[in-house]
Amino acid sequence: PTRRSSDLDPKRLAVVQFHQSYGYEDFVQGIRPTSEGKFLLRNGIFYDFCIKAKESTKKHVFIIDEINRGNISRIFGELLMLMENDKRGEDYAVKLAYQEGSQTFFVPENVYILGLMNTADRSLAVVDYALRRRFCYVTLSPAFESSEFRDFFTENCPEDLVASIIQKMIGLNKVIAEDTSNLGSGFCIGHSYFCRVTSKEEYMQVVKFKIAPLLREYWFDDPKKSSQWIKELESL
Repeated sequence: PTRRSSDLDPKRLAVVQFHQSYGYEDFVQGIRPTSEGKFLLRNGIFYDFCIKAKESTKKHVFIIDEINRGNISRIFGELLMLMENDKRGEDYAVKLAYQEGSQTFFVPENVYILGLMNTADRSLAVVDYALRRRFCYVTLSPAFESSEFRDFFTENCPEDLVASIIQKMIGLNKVIAEDTSNLGSGFCIGHSYFCRVTSKEEYMQVVKFKIAPLLREYWFDDPKKSSQWIKELESL
């Protein structure tokens, strides 16, 4: 059965998005200025999350969106070791950069870290290899061919329209995936564009303002190809 949002415990879930300015001080610990002009040691979001997780035996999930946009070594610091499966728990606690006296820190065994990234983003460097080997990888592909997505889509959208949209998007993604010289499977268009579509008019808005500009960017050196596919998507 599908889990309802009301069943989720927000205390056991946290989300953060990495970017170029994000650092160790935001994620773990750091010295921060106060409104009174002083400086205090403040805990980062992941530090506080782990402290709360230690008080429970239930699973806690920490989600990092755009994980490949951050400076991994600077953000994680000692956590590159502590997050490993065989380095969890109090036996592997270490003293962090800003901790004083006998204070130490460890990542509890009930903390699960999920990193999300878009593999098609060429403007970014690949994920730090030290971090890469600490994760398992799962590829999330467009769900146009899945019965679950079709059933979800038809709950609020006419079935004949859904069938037509799915057929066109499968065809488009096939062309994108086969264009290995410029694009590839990592550039296929996802089903999330259509999750809120309930009519032909709304579909046309998605094509005009979201997918068409993307296709023009994909095939900027072949405007004829992008125009042909935009017309194909619009011909319902």
